[in-house]
Amino acid sequence: MPSSLLTTKLHMPAPRPGAVRRERLLKCLGTGLDHKLTLVSAPAGSGKTALVSAWLAQVSAATAWLSLEPEDSDLRRFLSYLAAALATVPVGAAPTLQAALETSPLPPPDALLTPFLNDLSGLENPLVLVLDDYHVLDAPTVDEAVTFLLEHAPLGFHLVILSREDPQLPLARLRVRGQLNELRAADLRFNAEEAAELLNTQMELNLDAEAVATLETRTEG
Repeated sequence: MPSSLLTTKLHMPAPRPGAVRRERLLKCLGTGLDHKLTLVSAPAGSGKTALVSAWLAQVSAATAWLSLEPEDSDLRRFLSYLAAALATVPVGAAPTLQAALETSPLPPPDALLTPFLNDLSGLENPLVLVLDDYHVLDAPTVDEAVTFLLEHAPLGFHLVILSREDPQLPLARLRVRGQLNELRAADLRFNAEEAAELLNTQMELNLDAEAVATLETRTEG
């Protein structure tokens, strides 16, 4: 990996100890593996990163993580980090992408990604790639690259995007094709059972069902 890249951006956050285990959402993420893209779109503080990191801790697929920053809106920088993230798992395609990025001027996204996707087509085991904080990017060329990646990804490749807003990707087309799995703010809100576990088991408040229901309603989950 180039020394100019920050390796901590590739570290998957550890699951929070003692966090409420949200089985219904973990199950939803698991069924999403049959889709090309899982989008977790919700405001800050909704628990997107904590949920996905807890899910990744229990899946058998190879997993790669990339936490994004505004500077990653540059296509070369974004794809360099993407290659670095994939180099952390044994998929064998990262060197192809990194080599393509050394050309100048930089080719268009489809030319850059085609040899990489050809190598990726030999996946023997499922691979999950997570792009966290996608909303910080402001780059049509990055959106174009991610769109090309999604539309031509081989079987076994699954992309997870965590964002505070919907990305500029062909979500409607993916939705119609049954290739999009979505979790939104309403899904991430605690239901009555989860609220009770948080308040009574984790916080030891010993509230009755009515009090739990009142708090859940007033805080909107």
